[in-house]
Amino acid sequence: MKTIHVVAAIIHEDGRIFATQRGYGDYKDWWEFPGGKVESGEMPEEALVREIREELAAGITVEQYLTTVEYDYPAFHLSMDCFFCSLAEGHLTLLEHEAAKWLPLDNLRQVKWLPADVLVVEAIERDMIGHPGR
Repeated sequence: MKTIHVVAAIIHEDGRIFATQRGYGDYKDWWEFPGGKVESGEMPEEALVREIREELAAGITVEQYLTTVEYDYPAFHLSMDCFFCSLAEGHLTLLEHEAAKWLPLDNLRQVKWLPADVLVVEAIERDMIGHPGR
């Protein structure tokens, strides 16, 4: 099975997390953390900064690694490195997604997350126990 290596930004601000809704493909209308594929020769953090600029027209600061999710979708294996990030410059502008919302940390499950992203939500919930003020 083909492995796709991607990165995801857990953009946080004032006790909230930024989520985006897919507007295409098999999982149209499902929610995800923004990010994308790591290109050859790129470090994950570099890929994340590039992807957020391409998808959301904003600059981010990659702050801290959270987890790597390994998930088998029907057509491929996903390996997703996830990082806490903050907005460094600009405004989050949807260039590729259908919708977006800021979710409170204590209610991240109010949207229908992609299967792999559910594992990220679980990791965030575990992390928040140790870092309640993030």
